[in-house]
Amino acid sequence: MRTFLPTVGFLLLLLLSHYGGLTGATDAEHSLRATDSHTHRHRRHHGHRRGEEFEYSALSCRAYSASLDEFGAVGDGVTSNTAAFRDAVSQLSRFADYGGSLLFVPAGRWLTGSFNLTSHFTLFLHRDAVLLASQEESDYEVIEPLPSYGRGRDTDGGRFISLLFGSNLTDVVITGENGTIDGQGEPWWGKFKRGELKYTRPYLIEIMHSNGIQISNLTFLNSPSWHIHPVYSSNIVIQGLTILAPVTVPNTDGINPDSCTNTRIEDCYIVSGDDCIAVKSGWDQYGINYGMPTKQLLIRRLTCISPDSAVIALGSEMSGGIEDVRAEDIVAINSESGIRIKTAVGRGGYVKDVYVRGMTMKTMKYVFWMTGSYGSHPDEHYDPKALPVIQNINYQDMVAENVTMPAQLAGITGDEFTGICISNVTITLSKKPKKVLWNCTDVSGYTSGVTPEPCQLLPEKQPGTVVPCNFPEMPIPIEEVKLQRCYTRRRHM
Repeated sequence: MRTFLPTVGFLLLLLLSHYGGLTGATDAEHSLRATDSHTHRHRRHHGHRRGEEFEYSALSCRAYSASLDEFGAVGDGVTSNTAAFRDAVSQLSRFADYGGSLLFVPAGRWLTGSFNLTSHFTLFLHRDAVLLASQEESDYEVIEPLPSYGRGRDTDGGRFISLLFGSNLTDVVITGENGTIDGQGEPWWGKFKRGELKYTRPYLIEIMHSNGIQISNLTFLNSPSWHIHPVYSSNIVIQGLTILAPVTVPNTDGINPDSCTNTRIEDCYIVSGDDCIAVKSGWDQYGINYGMPTKQLLIRRLTCISPDSAVIALGSEMSGGIEDVRAEDIVAINSESGIRIKTAVGRGGYVKDVYVRGMTMKTMKYVFWMTGSYGSHPDEHYDPKALPVIQNINYQDMVAENVTMPAQLAGITGDEFTGICISNVTITLSKKPKKVLWNCTDVSGYTSGVTPEPCQLLPEKQPGTVVPCNFPEMPIPIEEVKLQRCYTRRRHM
């Protein structure tokens, strides 16, 4: 058995001899990298490829890199590159324990089916790179339903694996120079509408049971269903994304953190036919039994357009619990609702400790919307005695214009939604508003400095004085995580 250092050398020589283009570090340089990410600037001169170096920001820098075209990929928009992506990730995964690796996707239109990611790995897209998702069902393996859902979201049984998939990973970065991942979802939308699919549609990205995830500086288009789905994972940074889907196509959610802990979503622009961000944690008895909440979630500097759905939705699959959600500096344009809580009898679980401030809304159906009778059940075995707990919900410092109805707040009879605080909110009505501006049932709490006048179930706390709602002063851990400056070399095509 060879010792540690010869093993590194053997892997490097193997890859260099086969592909000829990998850049890497000597063993000494690898040791330097472990102490300071800026040693990438020292090491870059040792690469064997000529080309332009570039800088990017990431949770972790990498010791080795390769370009997709070195694995036989063809960026003509027609040739399938599934095998090339899979081969590249497989080869680069050998460096997971030796400083990690980066796969560079150069300019071109790269058609591909699903492929798996690996640990200590970066997928980097050039600004003119477009990943085109295959429209062939055969390019997507059918995998088991999520245990917290019990079935596929579209159909009974399994689901098509996502375009980019990973499970039980550590330290995964998907980033670029605003390159594009295009789901080419139109055929999937048609099949779903016509009831022709046997399995749930694929997402663009799903990473599960993983820790240390970054998705940043990319454009996502036209997913067959949800765009970004981290699930059962922790320590996640999602930033600088543009996500675009037709506003007439349902289920094209933007970002759906699901049973995740310590997540930061920031500086994103989303146009969707469904919720821009939907926070989830499992469905009815399956989510209750799995028991993994979404908690410590920060959403900030989000702009959303969603005419038929919510800017931020909590639920309706919330049976594992949702807690400690913070949202601030949100812009909503032509959207159905600002923050929406969706639940139902049989869901169980809870939504609690929600804090929203600094929200600007223009052309809205609702500003505030809570629904205690939302949606379907995975099967007939749900427990009708499993009632959700909704408490400590805080909204403050908001301005909304051209609003049809300020609030539709409907709890559950015998299961009141409690601890609602709404403070310092100014709502300007549309030309044809609803006759009942605030429709409130089975809710309790207070308001302060809110116009137009709220419902009687949310009385003014101290007339003449604006009393703020709660917003935690102590940041969640992911809020203080800083990205490193990393350097690598780009090959000229």
